[in-house]
Amino acid sequence: MASEAPNPLGSYLRDRRTRLDPAAFGYGGRRRTPGLRREEVASRANISATWYTWLEQGRGGAPSADVLDRIAKGLMLTEPEREHLYMLGLGRPPEARYQLVDGITPRLQRVLDAMTFSPAIIKTATWDVVGWNRGAARLLTDYSKLPREGRNILRLMFGSAHVRARNEDWEGIARFVVGAFRADVARAGASTSAEVTKLVAELSRISPEFEALWQDNDVVAHGEGVKRIHHPEAGLLAMEFSSFAVEGRPELGMIIYNPATPDDAERLRALLEA
Repeated sequence: MASEAPNPLGSYLRDRRTRLDPAAFGYGGRRRTPGLRREEVASRANISATWYTWLEQGRGGAPSADVLDRIAKGLMLTEPEREHLYMLGLGRPPEARYQLVDGITPRLQRVLDAMTFSPAIIKTATWDVVGWNRGAARLLTDYSKLPREGRNILRLMFGSAHVRARNEDWEGIARFVVGAFRADVARAGASTSAEVTKLVAELSRISPEFEALWQDNDVVAHGEGVKRIHHPEAGLLAMEFSSFAVEGRPELGMIIYNPATPDDAERLRALLEA
């Protein structure tokens, strides 16, 4: 009998397979080895047992994305495990799956709250604000006073005269926001989702400026920059912003604001300590 050639994909599949409890899937009988048998995984994945065996043995060439998705489901892989399976099998991550997000975990909220003098928000790929700290509520908007659908950054930018007046370079920021939004929804696989389609139609109807910017098809990276905000109590504040991905939550992004100058820092601190 030919020995099985070692390969990363095969080793990973065997490891995941042997970790599963046969009894949990209704498979009985005594077994000399732990986990599911190959033919049982193949059956759960709706592929042939021969093809699955070849994958564990490193034979038969690269599997398709459809086969990997079936195996991931059959092995009950988590999303990070599924991504690792793709990297081993195809050398790339899977296509993005857009997921609606209603909120953040208490742990993530504590991270926001720990940044006492750095206003920060957490947004979804469709730019709904789902987390914020006290600094963001004082500097930007008190999101707790808005309905859920009103916490969308684009709705605020193009539908709120109050927000428009507080941004010094509204035109430049608006162009930046639309380009970064377009990039984010594409990256998340949400460009054609019902939520984005509805939002774009709504904003195009209420704002000629948004409609024109959207038709420009500009795309920008939402990395870092400076935002100047007219605050009714603190005056004009120059705030540097930086964007970060939330580890393990690819559908979320964190934006942190910090004063651009010592004078801005002093006035922001006075605002937040008031």
